Amino acid sequence: QVQLVESGGGLVQPGGSLRLSCAVSKSNFGFDMYVMGWYRQVPGKQRDLVASITSGSATVYADSVKGRFSISRDNVRKAVYLQMNSLKPEDTAVYYCNTAPRGGLPWGQGTQVTVSS
Repeated sequence: QVQLVESGGGLVQPGGSLRLSCAVSKSNFGFDMYVMGWYRQVPGKQRDLVASITSGSATVYADSVKGRFSISRDNVRKAVYLQMNSLKPEDTAVYYCNTAPRGGLPWGQGTQVTVSS
């Protein structure tokens, strides 16, 4: 079974940066066939897609993160990344990666991002 493993979260001050990573555990998973995305969720709210990237590296961003976040992928390493700059307190959430736009794989544990002074 495919497992998604997110990492790179932490506590950062407003205006700071973080780089999240997501690795796909199964070696024969056809990673490069899928659009991948980063999602985030705060307690009591639905999980929202914030960025997605096709196998050819075309990207789409939610308005709330446009110009601040950058998604990328490495099809050889089966990994997807999220560079987050100019972080705001409202970016605080658990971040997950999955296929986009519907998250068709089993969800990983996510990585907590907390933006606070």
